[in-house]
Amino acid sequence: MAHLLGAEGLHLEYPTKVVFDSVTVGVEEGDRIGIVGRNGDGKSSLMAMLAGRRQPDAGRVTVRGGVTIGVLDQADTLDESLTVGSAVVGDTPEYEWAGDARIRDVIGGLLAELDWTAPVASLSGGQRRRVALAKLLTGDWDVIALDEPTNHLDVEAITWLAGHLKTRWARNSGALLVVTHDRWFLDEICTATWEVHDRIVEPFEGGYAAYILQRVERDRMAAVTEAKRQNLARKELAWLRRGAPARTAKPKFRIDAANELIADVPEIRDTVSLQSLAVSRLGKDVVDLLDAGVGYGDRDVLQDVEWRIAPGERTGILGVNGAGKSTLLGLVAGTVQPTSGRVKRGKTVQVRTLTQRIDELEQHWNDPVRTVISGLRTSYTFGAGSKAQELSPGQLLERLGFNSAQLSTRVKELSGGQQRRLQLLLVLLDQPNVLILDEPTNDMDTDMLAAIEDLLDSWPGTLLVVSHDRYFLERVTDQQYAVMGGRLRHLPGGVDEYLRLRAVEQKTDAGIAPASGGRAEPALDGAARRAAEKELAALERKMQKLNERIDRAKRALADHDQSDYAGLGERMKEIQAQQDEVEALELQWFELTEQLG
Repeated sequence: MAHLLGAEGLHLEYPTKVVFDSVTVGVEEGDRIGIVGRNGDGKSSLMAMLAGRRQPDAGRVTVRGGVTIGVLDQADTLDESLTVGSAVVGDTPEYEWAGDARIRDVIGGLLAELDWTAPVASLSGGQRRRVALAKLLTGDWDVIALDEPTNHLDVEAITWLAGHLKTRWARNSGALLVVTHDRWFLDEICTATWEVHDRIVEPFEGGYAAYILQRVERDRMAAVTEAKRQNLARKELAWLRRGAPARTAKPKFRIDAANELIADVPEIRDTVSLQSLAVSRLGKDVVDLLDAGVGYGDRDVLQDVEWRIAPGERTGILGVNGAGKSTLLGLVAGTVQPTSGRVKRGKTVQVRTLTQRIDELEQHWNDPVRTVISGLRTSYTFGAGSKAQELSPGQLLERLGFNSAQLSTRVKELSGGQQRRLQLLLVLLDQPNVLILDEPTNDMDTDMLAAIEDLLDSWPGTLLVVSHDRYFLERVTDQQYAVMGGRLRHLPGGVDEYLRLRAVEQKTDAGIAPASGGRAEPALDGAARRAAEKELAALERKMQKLNERIDRAKRALADHDQSDYAGLGERMKEIQAQQDEVEALELQWFELTEQLG
């Protein structure tokens, strides 16, 4: 593979901190590199230096002659005097850009819902982000550097972007650098991961999942080496003159080694204990939405919503912007009243919502963090049974990434991610038994997201999450629902099923006939409805069993002889056949739900 760009001996420092010290890296054709690390460790600075947007204090960056680099910054750099169309394609004649399949794909994937002639100044922050991303992707670049590209994008747009980037270049051509906290996105598109930490850049093979396994192996080896070193040191006191020089070898990362690392790791959540504790705190009744609907003027946002929320339930909510997700959560929280149907609420229910705004912190804006937590209780219990932990507010702050020095920092001087973490802490310490998280992953790095997920694993209560971060949504919830067409739909197949339903919906809206070849039948009633509901339940059970069988088959691939190509091929064919069967069942499920209304 040909070399595209590289850096040698990079040194970067601020008045109070050295960010990089003698860093050397290279980017080759075909590289798809994800850059991860804690906030403030220099991820964006590294990308800016490689892209030529920032000069290092020492060292140099070299770019092969003729190589072009396109950059998506976190900052909004769009010219507000332009329209959407002129911002994306400039003065290029319509017959030229409209005849380019790649440009049409970008416009369809990111800007389908925007007015091509609308002025940039009239767009929201999320819409401007889409325009900036579309402007970059319509260009012809050898290297693309993306800084938090998934910010303000929904699940559909993120999925489209991952697919577009995977097919943008021919195999082993072009290169991609991406800084993002979206771990599903990293896993989907990256073939290598750079971890930025402690003034260095450490490379790992594979996407996010492979990186985590390798990092655990690295930390385990470091612990083993330290234990051996201490034992050897004691022996050397007696055998000082006979001590031989130490020899170490870095073991090659293998799948079987990864399996050994996680073999003794328990389930991430003790579901039985947490649900038992949730019932004791909530009782059997939480919040029931009974044929609930909400309308504003002539527009029905939600209609005929039937949702009985259980104690200890962990549910993710999906839907496009404006579908009614916030309205649905407002019904649960009691901040929105139904215009039809009713909401039944348990007597002991205490709902708290982590909003996208930082209202909870404004009253403490000029106070140091130490003052904010001084009025709280001395300890809080997290978890249940033998795994219950008594944690002080200070210990919880430490788990959320705060150090002792930051306790004296005023709230308004904290970074966006730190303010978000403090906001979450105050919500959790209010001890609600129903917790609603509205886009909680904003401004968080991957390590901090993992810490928050670990904290939520021991939180006993009902959890409702709205997030475009697919990894986080699937990690902390046990089931997903979608708000589509004003109604609430259960998604037995999770996010993948939602994306397929949206694809069918978009084709139908565009006037393309669905795969069944005809229009959905009108809503059923009587015996026909009961039969359809029975068939729907059977389909859901069958899809669940098939998905479990597919998961087992995929795990079995890791134990299969890797040199047995014929056997591997047969197993892959079997898995593909099962996946095709699931897709066919999901199409039947969708048609039945349409008939049931």
